[in-house]
Amino acid sequence: MIMESRARLRFVLAATRPPGAHPAGTSARHPAELIQPTAYHFPLLVFDQARRACNHNYMNTPQADPGPADDAAGPDDDTSASNQSAGKANAAEEVRGWFTGRLPGDWFTAAPDIQADREEITIVGVLPAPETAGASDAERAAAAEGRIRRFREETRGRRIEIAREAEHKFRRKVSWGVTCADVSEMFTTLSVPVMTRLRQPERRVLDTLVEAGVARSRSDALAWCVRLTGENADAWLARLRDALRHVEEVRDQGPGSA
Repeated sequence: MIMESRARLRFVLAATRPPGAHPAGTSARHPAELIQPTAYHFPLLVFDQARRACNHNYMNTPQADPGPADDAAGPDDDTSASNQSAGKANAAEEVRGWFTGRLPGDWFTAAPDIQADREEITIVGVLPAPETAGASDAERAAAAEGRIRRFREETRGRRIEIAREAEHKFRRKVSWGVTCADVSEMFTTLSVPVMTRLRQPERRVLDTLVEAGVARSRSDALAWCVRLTGENADAWLARLRDALRHVEEVRDQGPGSA
């Protein structure tokens, strides 16, 4: 009876032993023998058809018809461009008005020339020419340079103070320059790098200037072209206006004008 009860107990323990466990007194099995495939059973997901339809309708809600793209974008683009131009004009007028009221009235003989872009504000005033009656050209030039030097030293503190106020107000650097007789000089100026993309014919123009010794590099050649264009801007713009006027006259004489 005792032997039979022990056999029954071993059978019950073996049947109820958890997977991977080994009876006391026996060696552990190899880890590969303890890994048994496990079957995972996931319940079937059942979606509410009404909610799914509601979500579908929500995500696909038709938007209001904005109308033709050209009609909607055209006036807005024109308005945006005109507003941007008006904003730039107002900003330039504000800069000129502020400096006109802030600069001392005895510095220059007339209202200074004030130019502004996105990075810099330039003020160039005219100084009274020194009295050099009967003097030579070299003497007049030296007298003008001396007058410019004196103005620069005497107004240095005031100019720094005004420049700091303007830089704080307009978030741009301020540069000063003067003209006396036939001599012009810029005290300070800001050099700003400008990135551009050029095609091969345009790059060959720059390379030609470099090879000819006109410029030291492509960037120097590009700056030379800009300076040359600026020196001839007045004549070029006059010819451009004449050409545009001629185009308008020819357009008015076309068959559609009648």
